[in-house]
Amino acid sequence: MTASDSYIAHLKECLAGLGPVSVRRMFGGAGVYADGVMFGLIADDVLFLKADAASKPAFEAEGLGPFVYDGKGKPITMSYWRAPERLQDDPDEMVSWAGAALAAARRAAA
Repeated sequence: MTASDSYIAHLKECLAGLGPVSVRRMFGGAGVYADGVMFGLIADDVLFLKADAASKPAFEAEGLGPFVYDGKGKPITMSYWRAPERLQDDPDEMVSWAGAALAAARRAAA
C-alpha cells in the first residue's frame, strides 16, 4: 500500500475547494483529513472515500467497492469506498464527493 508524493500533491490540488486538507502517512498509505476528521484513504495511489448508509448507494451505482485488506488471514472490509477515477479530472465533482465523505465521517464520529 503506497501513497506517492506526486499523487498526494495532485489530490490536495483537486480538493482545494473543500478547504484546508491534510494528508498523513500511515501503514504505507495515507489518511486524508479535514478539520481533524479522516474522510479519505489513499492506497496504491487510489483514493477511497468514507461512506455510510446515506452515501454508499452512490458508490454502488458507480460499480465501485470498499477498501478490503488482509487481516491475519481473513479479509477486513472498511467503510471507505473507491472514488470514481473521473474525479481526478473534475475538481468540482471531487469536492462534492469529498464533502459527502466528510459528512459521513462526521456522522460516524458523533
